[in-house]
Amino acid sequence: MALSLALILAQVAAQGSPPPEPVVQAPEEDARADTGRLAPAATGEIVVTARRRAETVQQVPIAMSVIGGTTLADTGAYNVNRLTQLQPTLQFYSTNPRNSAANIRGLGAPFGLTNDGIEQGVGIYVDGVYYSRIASATFDFTDTERIEILRGPQGTLYGKNTTAGAINITTRKPSFTPEARVELTTGNYDFIQAKASASGPLVGDTLAARISASVTSRRGTIRNTVLGGYANAQDNQSVRGQLLWKPAANLDITLYGDYGHQNPDCCAQIYVRTGTTQRPLARQYAALAGALGYRAPSTDAFDRLTDLDTPLRARQELGGVSLVGNLDLGAATLTSVSAWRFWNWDPSNDRDFTGLPITTVSANPSQQRQWSQELRIASNGKRAIDYVAGLFYFHQTIDTQGLQVQGPAASRFLLNPGNPPFGTNGCATATANACNPAVLNGLTARNTIGFSNTSAAVFGKLTWHLTDALSIAPGVRVNYDKKTGDYVSVVTTGTGAVLNCSAALQAASSVTRDRCGVLAPQSYRPDFDDWNVSGDVTIAYDVARDVHAYATYARSYKSGGINLSGLPLDANNNPILAAAQVKPERVNHYELGVKTQWLDRRITANLAAFWTDIGDYQATVTNGQLGVLRGYLANAEAVRTRGIELDTAFRPTERLNLYANAAYTDAKYVRFTDAPCPPELAGGTAAAAGQSPSAPGTPGGISPTACDVSGQRLPGISKWAFSYGAEYTLPAKIGTTDGNAYLGFDGSYRSRFSSNPSPSAYTYIDGYSIANFRLGYRADDGWNAFLWLRNAFDQNYYELLATQSGNTGLIVGQPGDPRTYGVTVSASF
Repeated sequence: MALSLALILAQVAAQGSPPPEPVVQAPEEDARADTGRLAPAATGEIVVTARRRAETVQQVPIAMSVIGGTTLADTGAYNVNRLTQLQPTLQFYSTNPRNSAANIRGLGAPFGLTNDGIEQGVGIYVDGVYYSRIASATFDFTDTERIEILRGPQGTLYGKNTTAGAINITTRKPSFTPEARVELTTGNYDFIQAKASASGPLVGDTLAARISASVTSRRGTIRNTVLGGYANAQDNQSVRGQLLWKPAANLDITLYGDYGHQNPDCCAQIYVRTGTTQRPLARQYAALAGALGYRAPSTDAFDRLTDLDTPLRARQELGGVSLVGNLDLGAATLTSVSAWRFWNWDPSNDRDFTGLPITTVSANPSQQRQWSQELRIASNGKRAIDYVAGLFYFHQTIDTQGLQVQGPAASRFLLNPGNPPFGTNGCATATANACNPAVLNGLTARNTIGFSNTSAAVFGKLTWHLTDALSIAPGVRVNYDKKTGDYVSVVTTGTGAVLNCSAALQAASSVTRDRCGVLAPQSYRPDFDDWNVSGDVTIAYDVARDVHAYATYARSYKSGGINLSGLPLDANNNPILAAAQVKPERVNHYELGVKTQWLDRRITANLAAFWTDIGDYQATVTNGQLGVLRGYLANAEAVRTRGIELDTAFRPTERLNLYANAAYTDAKYVRFTDAPCPPELAGGTAAAAGQSPSAPGTPGGISPTACDVSGQRLPGISKWAFSYGAEYTLPAKIGTTDGNAYLGFDGSYRSRFSSNPSPSAYTYIDGYSIANFRLGYRADDGWNAFLWLRNAFDQNYYELLATQSGNTGLIVGQPGDPRTYGVTVSASF
């Protein structure tokens, strides 16, 4: 943070510098500054900082969407998951905060369990600070002025390289005019949300402060018939403070501090269906559940019942401090962003997804710390050549203490009962390990995982205005990344003895062999370091005052990584160290776009077409160890995503606002010949599936197999996605208060998509649409009250589907929210 403070001294050198041409200044957010998710159709003057300077959104040659704080409040989009209903190109999937993924245009993070050893392809920035943990996306937005969603590679403008896009969140700044805001919401499912903020001067026009807080609470939507209570609840609290110091006319320094806490009963995935796998029928879900006398509380997920026998917990803390300084040198502005952040994660999961004691503990508590420093200079105004250049340094550490414990039902579910005919116990012999609960009961893996990551970069972008209408903007980034890790897994039996998986002991004992097949000890120390150079070039042409066209090519890289979730084992149960590293992704991105406004800017219509090729795409694959609930990372040879996006807003009258956004995305594996098999092709011997085993030596007669999924769709991406809505206002007076009554509607649709890394007939999620309504009154003196109804037609849909480990054929899912309703009251002073 010393760099920010050094700006105080450096500002002396700025005295007497010639003033630049005027720049667009970001206005204070007006009550309706973001009516259509794009620029307001009346003026088109939404101001953004996507290119590190204040510009109107229509003039920025980047595919992007802007959502203001008012729209976030009106639509109930108080976190990234809710934001997907407004943004067709944004996808967000989460089985718990740690295992979350934010994707843009289908790219960003591998689908499946999170692996700490790789980076996000979608960067999340809050007030200029990069948040490296995707768990931050599960917190509520607090005192937000606007959110910019940038699509496509952003490495030459942002400190951290992001190959898929960026979510740039800007909070409201301290004000030298006293002000306050309060918002209260209540609804069904015991939903309560309260937000408040206050700002004002502390010392004249030199020092101002802002404080804001948010609390959200809602009971879960899934009732637990065994433990009682409701799963998938919400329980969030956050506070944020700012101090703005202006010691000189050309210098401002802002100190930020924030803290967030969550502790909901979350997150449950429940019974959806079963499907046939390559396992013998006696080893598939129906037979296994029947042998143990088990029945799920419901086979209809939308009864919203579960019998998970492990208490759920998704406790996390996230916070930090940052210091941002801006020094106006006249011709340019020098900016320093210094930050320290932390994240603590303390979960409890039921990863067998049933009421049976198969896996009684599955948790990876983690503690993350990050430090970052960005120093950037950007030209002011519009000159013959505009520029942005910067230096960026980032360092983080993550310590994880993983724990997995098998229960008394694990033997029956995870071990081979032998070949038929079976006895009355369901096994080939009375002494079969599968029918002996003691073989796996209490088997425990304690995983100690350390991770350290350092990244440094120099980046810059020029905009050369060849004429008043034509410009060319090349950019470049030189990046260095270093990652080191340490993975130690110690396995003990139910008696507390340390498990030894030597070949000799496995050969001598079937019990040892089966235990090692479920949880095998391993230890390794992966590392990765690499330099890369990336760049882009954009040609922009102003066809007319309100018609702006652009073409972009970008060559980008997503840093390589290391596997920190355990490695596949060879025939001697040793980690296959060749799988410890993941190669960088190589991205070639092409884009054409046009931004237009018509009828005195009452119509806004922006169109973008893109084609992105990715080499060595980072994907999640299975590790072949029976019952181990983790995957590891590998590279798919080639992936391609392409599509067309249309964002429109229309204000036919002063009373009516309309918007409609559409995205067509065609994303597929071009070549992935050794992908994990979908469940219907998995679980048999290598010979049965007609494939070569990817991790030989797995005991119990079950060999993992690789499948060729070339030409098939990437997971999590709908080919078609839409968002649309309208608001109609009518002048009305309540007593002596003037204002407007209004009726609003927001809808969204997503077509069918795959919810498995390798497409499966069992894990496709059908397309669905959601309709939300609001009816309220907005007073001219600053208060607003409205009734809201979300998922008005009570659409049944899944956010995601997943498979139970061990290829039993059980498919579980996470139902989306049912119909909810409530009332919101807010006021600004």
